[in-house]
Amino acid sequence: MSFRGGCRLESFIGFVGGYATVAGLPATGKNYQVLRMSIENAESSRSVYDKFLDFLCYLNTVVTGVGLVVLTAIFGWLVFGRYVLNATPTWVEQVALLLMVYIGFLGASTGVHKQTHLGVSVFKELSPKPIRRLFELLSHLLMGAFALVMTVYGYQLTVFKWSAEIPLLNISEGYRALPIMLSGIFIFLYSIGHLIHFFTDKNTELSDSI
Repeated sequence: MSFRGGCRLESFIGFVGGYATVAGLPATGKNYQVLRMSIENAESSRSVYDKFLDFLCYLNTVVTGVGLVVLTAIFGWLVFGRYVLNATPTWVEQVALLLMVYIGFLGASTGVHKQTHLGVSVFKELSPKPIRRLFELLSHLLMGAFALVMTVYGYQLTVFKWSAEIPLLNISEGYRALPIMLSGIFIFLYSIGHLIHFFTDKNTELSDSI
């Protein structure tokens, strides 16, 4: 069994324990110990590539989280400057637009890794197991192909806009297109990881249902 997407051991055990209690199943200390040992064995067998992807996901989560905090803070300063100091900080809008691009694209890539991105799964759920596996394979392949398109055209757009400057910030316009390329790279790497698990995991159906 594989636990992907940076799931924490304690939170997962707590979730399963709560589910067992609601379902009327015995949630004894022995069961918790067996569950812990099985998950720890699965975590210890994770490949270096999985750990690398988890690190990238964690790094992107930190960056987007800091970006949201900064975005909130500068809008607070905008309101304070406009209504209290009577001096509107004009740079706030440009910084906010730049942050939104990074938050959106980097956040989207973490959703691919954790498989929490938006998707239509009704046809997959209603299909028999072989068709579900086919849908899953096509999903990872198409996601990887789309990520390559993002990477290539994101790079071209970054190079094209690098000589221009963002008004009021005096930095390259290329920084606005850079997260498109970065997100494409990350999504491609995450898709490769999903494909590796697709062909190597023996309990794909069970891990996906969890």
